Amino acid sequence: MQADLVVFGPHPDDIEIGLGGSVAKHVDLGYAVGLCDLTRGELGSNGTPEQRLQEAQAAADVLGMRWRRNLGWPDGEIGQSGVDSSQIRSAAELIRNARPSVVVIPYWVDRHPDHEAASRVLREAVFRAGLRRYVADGEAWRPDWTCHYFINDMSMPSFVIDVSDTYARKRAALACHQSQFFPVGEDAVETRLTGAAFLQMIETRDAHLGAQISTAQAEGLVVKEPLVRPTLLKS
Repeated sequence: MQADLVVFGPHPDDIEIGLGGSVAKHVDLGYAVGLCDLTRGELGSNGTPEQRLQEAQAAADVLGMRWRRNLGWPDGEIGQSGVDSSQIRSAAELIRNARPSVVVIPYWVDRHPDHEAASRVLREAVFRAGLRRYVADGEAWRPDWTCHYFINDMSMPSFVIDVSDTYARKRAALACHQSQFFPVGEDAVETRLTGAAFLQMIETRDAHLGAQISTAQAEGLVVKEPLVRPTLLKS
C-alpha cells in the first residue's frame, strides 16, 4: 500500500481526465504511485459499477500504477450529512497506510457537485490523518503537501507539469473507460462525456497549458500555500 504519491478521484475516470499524464510520468521517474477512486460511479448514465471497476483497473495498468483502490462511497452522496465522518475516516486511514509524500485531490471549484464535495472531504481527511489523537487505523501521517488538479473547471495553476512524453498513455487510459466515452448497446445513451467535444476539451486544455511552456501538452495543479524559491532567478 505504501506510495510516494497518492491521487484521489471522485469517480473512476476523473484521475485520468485531469492527471493521467502526470501520474504516468511519475511512474517513469521511478516513484511509487497509488490511485484511489472514491465511488464506483453507479449514478452514471452509462456502464455498470462492475464495468467501471474493470475499466479503472485497465486504465491503471496502462498508466503503470502500483495499486488502485476504490473506497465504495455512494455516488452522489460525497460529504452528505451523516456519512461524511465515515468517509473522512476511510480516506484518512488510506493516507496513513500509504504514507505518501504528496496527496493530490480535485480542485475545489468544479461544475460537478461530487468533485467539489470530494475536495472538501479529502482536505479534511488529509488534516485528520496527521492528528495522533484522531481515532482511525494506522499511525498519524502528514504528507509534505497537498496538490489540487482540474477535472472540468480550470483556474490559473500554481505550476504545470510537461506531460508530452506520456500523453499517449493518457489517451490510452481514457480509452479504457469505454462505457463513459464510447458506450455501445441498447442501453447506451448520449451524455456530455460521449460527445467528441468532451475529449476535445481535455486535449485543448492540456495543449493550451503546454503552449504556455513551449511544449505539446501539460497538466496544471494548484497549491494553497506559497511556493518557496531560493531567488528571483527562473532557474
